Amino acid sequence: MRKFTQLTGVAAPLPMINVDTDMIIPKQHLKTIKRTGLGKALFEELRYTPDGKERPDFVLNKPAYRKAQILVAGDNFGCGSSREHAPWALLDFGITCVISTSFADIFFSNCFKNGILPIKVSKADLDKLMDDAQRGANAVITVDLEKQEIRGPDGGCVKFDVDPFRKHCLLNGLDDVGLTMQKQDAIDGYEAKQKAGQPWLYGKPAA
Repeated sequence: MRKFTQLTGVAAPLPMINVDTDMIIPKQHLKTIKRTGLGKALFEELRYTPDGKERPDFVLNKPAYRKAQILVAGDNFGCGSSREHAPWALLDFGITCVISTSFADIFFSNCFKNGILPIKVSKADLDKLMDDAQRGANAVITVDLEKQEIRGPDGGCVKFDVDPFRKHCLLNGLDDVGLTMQKQDAIDGYEAKQKAGQPWLYGKPAA
């Protein structure tokens, strides 16, 4: 998993509440187990008309936000059904940080497991960041995970909380597999001991 340390990029405003996972990535795209290629279907029903044409009024179709890396969203982002494809789609589009006042628990957890930083802020701070994000190409903010700060284009600073363990994982690019591989020596030692004591498990006859 790619490390998340500090991100400076364009923030796109999405002032909608209760954006569910089906809105983030529609159910017809859940057949794949690949984490790539889903970015083009991100917010599909909001981004495109039924015949596949872009809706020019949707934020990610606007020239200033086509390469947004940060999403400033309304309350209860990522609600609805559980699907890891939702953070996959955001990540494939290029969004690695989502800021809101609240998130659905499973979506929140899935973001950390896939290298996306979901940040919870107060309503007052969200209003400030939403205003920053509405500046178009000038909506450049910096998210510093180590310092736990969001710095706006006008020099303002918003502090945020993050679970220490999840912070450690993001800073070091550790997903569940990466965490397991940190125990490689212990795993190898256990397997060597097991092979010696129970060789039949490995296709070898007992001594």
